[in-house]
Amino acid sequence: MHDPELLYLIGGVVALLLIASITTRMLIQKNGETPVLGNLRQRVRAWWWMTLVFASSISMGRDGVFGFYLLLSFLALREFITLSPTPRGDHRTLAWVFFVFVPIHYLFAWAPWYGMFLIWIPVYAFVFIPIRSALSGDTDRFLERSSRIQWGVLICVYFLSHLPMMLYLPIAGYEGQNAKLLFFVVFVTQISDVMQYLFGKLFGKTPIAPSVSPSKTREGLLYGGTAAILIGTLLWWATPFSPVAAAAMSALLVAVGFFGGLVMSAVKRSLGAKDWSQGIPGHGGVLDRLDSLLFAAPVFFHITGYYFGTQMAAAYSQPVWIKRLLEW
Repeated sequence: MHDPELLYLIGGVVALLLIASITTRMLIQKNGETPVLGNLRQRVRAWWWMTLVFASSISMGRDGVFGFYLLLSFLALREFITLSPTPRGDHRTLAWVFFVFVPIHYLFAWAPWYGMFLIWIPVYAFVFIPIRSALSGDTDRFLERSSRIQWGVLICVYFLSHLPMMLYLPIAGYEGQNAKLLFFVVFVTQISDVMQYLFGKLFGKTPIAPSVSPSKTREGLLYGGTAAILIGTLLWWATPFSPVAAAAMSALLVAVGFFGGLVMSAVKRSLGAKDWSQGIPGHGGVLDRLDSLLFAAPVFFHITGYYFGTQMAAAYSQPVWIKRLLEW
């Protein structure tokens, strides 16, 4: 938060929310509180709280950011698991997942130990989950149950944890400014969702996948995505990218974020639900707000690392204190 450019970025979001709040209030005073306007007011209020929490986590430094995303992973995974019934045979497996594998994964991320961050969940957790479930003796829908837990851990924990890991990307000439890169990813992905929602309401006529998400239209994606790419390009000065590269990375976030939201909508429909929960008024649950980021974060992280040749594995090998702990 000592970076003035980061303060400008957060101040810009606050200014946008002030405009949205004033506009919403004027519309309600003029037209009355219709269901659409009531939902809009709830969304704006929720965005105020989400912005406050996000800014607060950044103000506490890396520890605050990692703690914030650890909490988000817990909440997201809880929503994912609880949306459908969980047999008793999986309860001990889930206890291991929530209270052992998730905290240790974030410990490796925070340390950081990049090699273990990459493989802890997709190798060790994925091997452990079906073994522990098999020991319960419950074979009913075993493959479906084990796969559901594995997939939930993958997207809610592993994918999401790539956001705080952006603070560690060793980009030459950009040292100490990675919080702005984290802001860029979150802001462009979320503003893309907002723009697609608004343009879809105004001009949307052609659903892309009507049985999965009727509100996602070609017009909303085209106009809203273009607006988000333009906004991301205008923010190139806060990133390590050139204007052209910022436009390309913004387009990447828009595309992957859109398809991530589509995939998560398909999961919800398969479970017979409209929202993951009702935890965030106007938005649904934590997963409803994070769905696009879950897919955009790891893709953006690894492409950025490749683009700048960061050599994360060499830069963040096993920390000395972990090595000493293991030797003890």
